[in-house]
Amino acid sequence: MTILSAANIKSKALDLGFNLVGITRAAPSPTLAAYKRWINQGMHANMGYMARPDRVIRREDLGAIVPDAQTLIMVGLDYGQEIVPESVLNHPTRGRIAMYAWGLDYHDVMQPQLEIFSAWLQKEASQQVNQRVYVDTGAILERSHAQQAGMGFIGKNTMLIHPRRGSNFFLGEIITPLAVDIYDEPHQATMCGTCTRCLNACPTDAFPEPRVLDARRCISYHTIENKGWIDRDLRPRFGNWVYGCDVCQDVCPFQRFSPKFKQAPPDDLSTIAPRLEELLRLTEADFKERYAQSPIVRIKRRRLVRNACIAGGNSGDDTFVPILRNLLQDSEPLVRGHAAWALYQLDASAATSTLSHHMDNEDDSEAHQEIKALLGH
Repeated sequence: MTILSAANIKSKALDLGFNLVGITRAAPSPTLAAYKRWINQGMHANMGYMARPDRVIRREDLGAIVPDAQTLIMVGLDYGQEIVPESVLNHPTRGRIAMYAWGLDYHDVMQPQLEIFSAWLQKEASQQVNQRVYVDTGAILERSHAQQAGMGFIGKNTMLIHPRRGSNFFLGEIITPLAVDIYDEPHQATMCGTCTRCLNACPTDAFPEPRVLDARRCISYHTIENKGWIDRDLRPRFGNWVYGCDVCQDVCPFQRFSPKFKQAPPDDLSTIAPRLEELLRLTEADFKERYAQSPIVRIKRRRLVRNACIAGGNSGDDTFVPILRNLLQDSEPLVRGHAAWALYQLDASAATSTLSHHMDNEDDSEAHQEIKALLGH
């Protein structure tokens, strides 16, 4: 079988627009045992796909994905973005969105380039082989494999951190049976030292220990992956986050090296820190049009408005009360229940009468229980 040049592979990756590339053997991740402990402790929350037996097998053996897999080519794509003042990002009347979602959906950006890369590899080898391309969708432990490929180290916040680029980059990979002449050496285990900024800064205490994230307490998990009701005890800690969370990355000292593409905030803040009023008023059609090319479209309108209700409740701004009252009539029970919570946060005494009346007409059992719990409290 043809042995490909690692130097040529890396050169091609950079030509295709990727900022980082590493090559490692298609061997099991050294963090498999930690991953299984994480699953067994239920820290994956409702992300059942993380614990599915067939997915566990794939993480144990990349050969279950690509027979005779020999090589894993990892790539990174920066998403450093505009420098936006904290006063804008943290304004209580705005909803904050994680930086990675400020631009186009990264799946749509990276997947086509990786497909081109995959075709190029086969042409270089002068043979057709079974390969798989993934962008955050494969059942593999991406960050661990990227560390094995020399692309950075796993920080205490569980992020892959490049010592000269920070952690603001996406990962993608190609699993192939093709061999290369030189494989990269793994990056050292950690460069965090005694720093615990990320652990201390987490608003919801989602890190029970360094390099372990309990998704059940993570803002990013709840605002994106959680399709249902968000724990009432956690909601006040969400601040104005409506999609994802950057706190544990923002405080990391290595982030000072993260690429910044622009020095001034753009005119349109709708994908960075949109006004909560706009989010709370979103119709289904508005949502689809506004976020059609954004990763935000994946959570659907009901989850984004649910998240905006929580941010509205945390804002302390009673100008949101009329909009939230209207949302008590929303077609989505998830929205109605979280709007009720927000009203109660803004003015419990005034909300009591409104919610008592609404509870009598609420036909969804979960939304009804949400309001009942509020009034009981």
